[in-house]
Amino acid sequence: MELNNNTRLLILQRILFEETDENNELSIAELSRKLRKYFNVEKEFDARTLKNDMNVLEDLGYEIMKNRGKFGKVYYSFQDRLFETYQLRLLNDAILSARFINEEEKKSLIKKLGKMTSVHIARTLPDPLIFSQMTANDYDQIKINIDHVHRAISDERVIYFKYGKYNMDKTFEYHRNGDEYEVEPYALIWQNDFYYLIGWFKKTKEMRHYRLDRIRDIRISEQTFEKGDFNVQEYVNQSFHMFSGENIRVEIEFHQSLLNVVLDRFGLEASVKKIDDEHFLLSTEGKMSTGLVTWVLQWGHKARVVSPRALKQEVEEEIIRMKSLYEELENRS
Repeated sequence: MELNNNTRLLILQRILFEETDENNELSIAELSRKLRKYFNVEKEFDARTLKNDMNVLEDLGYEIMKNRGKFGKVYYSFQDRLFETYQLRLLNDAILSARFINEEEKKSLIKKLGKMTSVHIARTLPDPLIFSQMTANDYDQIKINIDHVHRAISDERVIYFKYGKYNMDKTFEYHRNGDEYEVEPYALIWQNDFYYLIGWFKKTKEMRHYRLDRIRDIRISEQTFEKGDFNVQEYVNQSFHMFSGENIRVEIEFHQSLLNVVLDRFGLEASVKKIDDEHFLLSTEGKMSTGLVTWVLQWGHKARVVSPRALKQEVEEEIIRMKSLYEELENRS
């Protein structure tokens, strides 16, 4: 790059952005040395010129911090970041924990995140290699689906796609004999390590959700729709483990040791009532589903359904089936 007033200002801004932060500052002499190295010139940069350049940057809204060190020496740094360090860490960890993102893409995304801060802070972000990786074979398909669903939601357009799952032979099988699903897309959410499309399934006239990695041949139609009154958060809260079913009022008695588990799941606004020193009662809205039954059973003897009777009966019958299964295995041996 040719050295002139414009390029000098540009590279000075880049040096301040990439190499300084609240814990790393540079003096005029150090800034001059880095500029000389970048432009491969021997001549020192005039201190007054560099100070004037920084004044120009500040006039343009680029806030530069000045800190007086030992013997009155002044150090400069740029600290007005788009993301705080903790926010970068949140984004970094979210990327690393996403099972559907393959290792190569994780490295690429984290590298880009690092460019949003100084090189010093970027080096403190975790390396993808220290996390257990799960390569998604259908990742390319997921990227396409995310793009299409996002645009369809934004433009309020009906989408068509095929849907299915893998069988025992690890072959993908389509539902509904491969017929297309016609859906009005309402939301795209990330739940339980997977992306889900929430939308109005026009055939059955009900709100449903679909795992994005199981969607194939998606296309956006020219047909538009108007979103009805729908609370996405309420839907997610009621859809235990993303299973659908009839809305019901649920009361479950828990051992007090599971209080924080319940609050983590339902939030501090959850309706919990102390029964005695060892138990409390949860009252909430849920969906009558195998997902809810499985969720209750995972807590063993520390959770007991109080109502509705239909759910209580489902749990009891599942316990009997589990008991019979183990008795059958025991009789074989």
